[in-house]
Amino acid sequence: MDYNNKKIPTNTITRNLSELAAPTGNIYETTMIIAKRANQISAEIKVELKEKLDEFASHADATLEETFENREQIEISKYYEKLPKPTLVATQEFVENQLIVRKAVEHKEECSEE
Repeated sequence: MDYNNKKIPTNTITRNLSELAAPTGNIYETTMIIAKRANQISAEIKVELKEKLDEFASHADATLEETFENREQIEISKYYEKLPKPTLVATQEFVENQLIVRKAVEHKEECSEE
């Protein structure tokens, strides 16, 4: 995904807790939703970065002295370092109502005493 094109602040901003908690009615539930989405985003970015860096991986036996820096590899790493943090992306998505939240349905078993 391209998180650079979204209008996401790169720095942490102060948010009104009442406004964040409004959609769920509970700030703790809101926090968990944002945290889970941030973990998903982080995993996506990690996989994407690993795939791109694997293209430059040398599978030959190389010692520390033989290891050289690849300019393209450095540019890729710098690009990913400049991306907004996953928590900021997840919070922005939550504020803009871009997240779909599904709750697990609890199945209550009735105990019958005979």
